[in-house]
Amino acid sequence: MYVSKRTRDWLKIKCRQEQEFVIGGYTDPRGNRIGFGALLLGFYRDGKLRYAGKVGTGFDHEMLQRLARRLALLKTPICPFDDNAVPQREVHWVQPKLVAEVGFTEWTAEGKLRHPRFLGLRDDKKPKDVVREG
Repeated sequence: MYVSKRTRDWLKIKCRQEQEFVIGGYTDPRGNRIGFGALLLGFYRDGKLRYAGKVGTGFDHEMLQRLARRLALLKTPICPFDDNAVPQREVHWVQPKLVAEVGFTEWTAEGKLRHPRFLGLRDDKKPKDVVREG
C-alpha cells in the first residue's frame, strides 16, 4: 500500500549514469576558484566532435591545478566542436586530446548533460573512440 509521506520503509535511490567525454575547452575560473571554471565536453558522431555540455563540479584543489597545466599545453584558437550550441564567450579552446569520466543524472531534451560531475581523467581511452552511449 502506498503512503504519501516518508516513513522508515521509504527509500530514495538516485539513478546515475557515467560515460567518457572529450574535453574541447574550458571557462575562466570565478571567485576563489583556481585553474579553470568548467570543462566543455563532447563526443564523436559521424567523425565530428559534438558538444554535450560542461562540467564544473567534482574537482579537488590538486586536480584543478594539475588539469589546468595540461589544458594550457593544448590551447588552440580553433573551436574543436562542430556544433552551434557551444558557448562562445569567455571560453578557451583546447585540442581534443583529453578524455574525462563524467557522472550525470540524464540527458536533457536538447541533448546536453544534466547534473554532470567530474570523476577523473581516462588516459587509457582514445578521444576518437568516445561516442554517446545508449
